[in-house]
Amino acid sequence: MIEIEVLRFDREKDKEPYFKKYKIEKKYKMKILDALIAINENYNDNLSFRSSCRAGQCGSCALKMNGEVVLACKSEIKDKSKIEPLDFPVIKDLIVDKTKIEEKVANMELFLETDDKDKNNENNEINEYNKDNNYIENNEINDNEVNENEINESNENKEIDENKNKEFKDLKKSSETNNIKLDGCGCPSIIENEECMDTKKVRSCIECYSCLSVCPVIKETKEFAGPYFMRYISKFDFDPRDIGERTKESIDEGLYYCTSCGKCGEICPKEINSFGDAIEKLRAIANMKDLGPLEAHKEVKELISKTGRSVEELDESFIKTVSKEQNKTEKEKVSPNSENENKSKKGKIAVFTGCMIDYRLQNVGFALIDVLKKNGIEVDVPEDQICCGSPMLRTGQTEIVENLVLKNKDALSDYDTVITMCAGCGATLKNDYPKYGVNLNVMDISEFLAKNLDTKQMKDLNLKVTYHDPCHLNRGQGIKEEPREILNKIKGVEFIEMEKPDQCCGAGGGVRAAKPEIAFGLGKKKAEMVEELDVDAVISICPFCQYNIQDALNKEGLDNIKVMNILELLKMSYDDK
Repeated sequence: MIEIEVLRFDREKDKEPYFKKYKIEKKYKMKILDALIAINENYNDNLSFRSSCRAGQCGSCALKMNGEVVLACKSEIKDKSKIEPLDFPVIKDLIVDKTKIEEKVANMELFLETDDKDKNNENNEINEYNKDNNYIENNEINDNEVNENEINESNENKEIDENKNKEFKDLKKSSETNNIKLDGCGCPSIIENEECMDTKKVRSCIECYSCLSVCPVIKETKEFAGPYFMRYISKFDFDPRDIGERTKESIDEGLYYCTSCGKCGEICPKEINSFGDAIEKLRAIANMKDLGPLEAHKEVKELISKTGRSVEELDESFIKTVSKEQNKTEKEKVSPNSENENKSKKGKIAVFTGCMIDYRLQNVGFALIDVLKKNGIEVDVPEDQICCGSPMLRTGQTEIVENLVLKNKDALSDYDTVITMCAGCGATLKNDYPKYGVNLNVMDISEFLAKNLDTKQMKDLNLKVTYHDPCHLNRGQGIKEEPREILNKIKGVEFIEMEKPDQCCGAGGGVRAAKPEIAFGLGKKKAEMVEELDVDAVISICPFCQYNIQDALNKEGLDNIKVMNILELLKMSYDDK
């Protein structure tokens, strides 16, 4: 037997939703849908839920189990699970009201747009076909006007009519799909594979609307239509047959409000990457058509083009400081662009700093050097490294990315391992650089250190901390457990999970620069989660998250809580007593 809780609510008679417990017999590979059916069979409780195909194709059974969106027909039920509806208005129990979404779909007229002239040509050809064959598509029979002879004649010619009907439908289908070129039609006769690869990637949606349920930005503003609609628009914008103003439509629907958190792709039952395969490419098209990006994004591009960094240098950069220290003593073991004579047993290791740690959070860079020294690991900090290109990729300004990639390739390609301290940089080096033919062995610092920490040298810190999962680390790189392993190894640290550690803080996707009100709204929600825990610090591995969450805490009067990179906490544990 297993025990599960289901959130019950009937808007016609209940004031508030409530959880109700049920005990059912667990069967082999029992799905959530099977459990819900068993509840009704065993308890006769009139529990309401949607289901149809039971094959993961219709999307009607989407709901939440333990806070995560799943399809009830595909996910196995677990003991002590909590089952809830999607984050939409509830009609009854697990059935939600999708009326507003479906009305928006209808109002946006999301269908393939082709040239009117071509449509007229297609219609003329079909009409001509009808005329020549004396055949009308909607050939209906009025029972009141049909005599017996006409019925017999109809029966005799039934097979002929059916064949004509099939010919007509085949012709109409051909003209609609444009896979076969009709005479006088200007549509492409053949769509080459390379022309439709992008649109194919976003066409497998089953319209469960799960992505809209989990999108953090939708909950913050009405200006963003959400990933479902961005994906839908992109499907047509990427289609060579479509002539609609799709790029402008995407901008009007909030193209630049997306934080690139990737939550929509994580929960999508069809594994559609709505940001990477739809939104990011729409932004690139907008840039190409000179319809975007936003002014704040253009300023970042200009800065990168001039300086190689996405932020201005306020204090002396981390790389410059390390270089000067190396020049002072030949015995320095951390040296930019040098052949490290006392190489680590792990091979030659480079540190990729990223813009923020080089120019703004230099203390994190020095913490890295100190922590690695305590663990007997020596690294180089290559001087010629520049911005990884992530801010340009996320905002669609891809024309300067290849040059950034090639310069970093020259700086990093001789190393066995490249360590990153920024989630965005790490995700870009791992996921985007191979698209430009550059493959580096990149490791986030938590990956690198999780199994290699010398805890004997640590001192007790007597701190309570929580951890924020950066989107580009958790979902972008699949790194979730390693930072927690490290936190649980640090002496005197009590680690407490927040309610939703992987909920986006609002700092990514160019949103903090161009839509600061959205970044603050999402940061505030994160600050509220932190406030409930009574902790001393929030730990993360992303400079942008660090800044955004700290700003939100400060504005909420919680400036006594510090947001720290995990390396700063490790340095504290290794500092001499």
